[in-house]
Amino acid sequence: MSSGAKPASNPFRQPRAVWAVAFACVISFMGIGLVDPILPALASDLHATPSQVSLLFTSYLVVTAVAMLVVGWVSSRIGAKRTLITGLAIIVVFAALAGTTDTVGGIVGFRAGWGLGNALFIATSLAVIVASASGGFAGAIILYETALGLGIAVGPLLGGELGSISWRGPFFGVSALMAIALVATVLFVPELPKPAKPTALAAPIKALRHRGLLTMGIMALLYNWGFFTMLGYAPYPMELGAEKLGLVFTGWGLLVAAFSVWFAPRLQARFGTAKVLYANMFALGIVMAVIAAGVNTPTVVIVAVIVSGAFIGINNTLTTQAVMLVAPVERSIASSSYGFVRFIGGGLAPFVAGKLADRFDLSVPFYLGGVAFLLAIVVLASGHRLISAAEADLAPTPVLEPVGEAVPVQRPVVVAIGATPDAAEVVAAAASIAREAGAPLEVVRVRETVIIEEMAIDPEDDSDARQAVNDLVDELTAQGVTATALLLHSVGDHAAAGRVLAQHADEVHARTVAVGRSARGPASQFAEGSFTSALTHATRSTVVLLSEGETPHPLNPAVLAGLRQA
Repeated sequence: MSSGAKPASNPFRQPRAVWAVAFACVISFMGIGLVDPILPALASDLHATPSQVSLLFTSYLVVTAVAMLVVGWVSSRIGAKRTLITGLAIIVVFAALAGTTDTVGGIVGFRAGWGLGNALFIATSLAVIVASASGGFAGAIILYETALGLGIAVGPLLGGELGSISWRGPFFGVSALMAIALVATVLFVPELPKPAKPTALAAPIKALRHRGLLTMGIMALLYNWGFFTMLGYAPYPMELGAEKLGLVFTGWGLLVAAFSVWFAPRLQARFGTAKVLYANMFALGIVMAVIAAGVNTPTVVIVAVIVSGAFIGINNTLTTQAVMLVAPVERSIASSSYGFVRFIGGGLAPFVAGKLADRFDLSVPFYLGGVAFLLAIVVLASGHRLISAAEADLAPTPVLEPVGEAVPVQRPVVVAIGATPDAAEVVAAAASIAREAGAPLEVVRVRETVIIEEMAIDPEDDSDARQAVNDLVDELTAQGVTATALLLHSVGDHAAAGRVLAQHADEVHARTVAVGRSARGPASQFAEGSFTSALTHATRSTVVLLSEGETPHPLNPAVLAGLRQA
């Protein structure tokens, strides 16, 4: 069997195109956290009220919301690279203009343009990284997760440092860094193919007719109402300078990144999406009540905001997880619909909070934010059956789909592969085991939709996955190996996919199940759940780990010698 591309030993060994976009991702993820440390300085230096300053959130998020409706339509027609470049160019221009103005109204207006650019960039960046990565899909995801974590954590820190010099610093800083990313993207990112079928302009709006997607969108609107109330107004009662505010929100950002990337998927697998979201929303409601009650005690506000990062990280991932579970439309369309509704909530909240703070006192917006979190529980409960039914359909027992003609096999060797560069080598090694055991080979292509923070992406198109596994089967057949193929679809849960394969292996009385070595590190596998570990513990079959140039290594008590006797 042809070897194909050699797997990258390190997910960070990537082409310049990937690094160019990853660098831009770090700057983009700094986003809102970058400006939080300068909010009090803006109000003071520009002689504005907190409610006036809050409009820079409103303009940014409302424009982002509307842009989410058209990003798919634009990208499917001009291509991912041009969409990416357009978004970066808009950010460079409008971030710089925001730093040159002398009025709050000017900043608010230029932040609106920034929001348009960010929507275009974020909607395509992950897809470009995945398409350009040489380290395979898993390596691309690791790199994107790293960029996300760095951006969320470093943004407030950089904003605080630059803001301590001048409130204009963060704006000029973003513009300069994004300009570097723009040049690198133009030079290093290749043209990527457009989708075979362009996205219809009205598709995201039409998708909201589906009850499950609309329910999750309204829940996210309420969640974002509370979240952006806190983000927009918590800096004021802290009574800190820009540098110290930056440190506070850096601590917050570290918890957001850690809990969204590592712990949210594990909690979802253990307790289920809806249960975790109920508890999480309730906890956020308590945090907001604490901030409201302690609004005159800076230490209380500081601690509450930092702690909230853990709950926000979980929520960002699991609300997206729930949307992908219940949405009966394509992932990209569901993301656009959901993004539109939730960003509307985020945009309106700071404006309303400002009016309430001016009319009453600063505690009232936080109490209202807490109520919004509790109302989100009620909305989510109205769609509980939809989410539970979707989870039951997708995990733990999704149906394995035959590729081509379904041919019954007896006691096969099963090999699981993904969209990785070493897939051909893993299949070749498994074919050797099948020949030695005198058994047919069953190739299972695992196609997982990955949920990262607020993004969802498929590693490959369904048609590409089918073609890839068909090519492998044809090559095996030409070599005299009896082989069949299956597709295993999974959404955001590595461990559930492993258990599904284990169940299938037991049903067909597999002689052994062969898997390749995971590109994800031990920490990620522990937090997100390991496909291989779940498979090993759930099946009665022998599981062997295959690595290029190494003897197959058994992962459970059975030994390879038993295969020859079976």
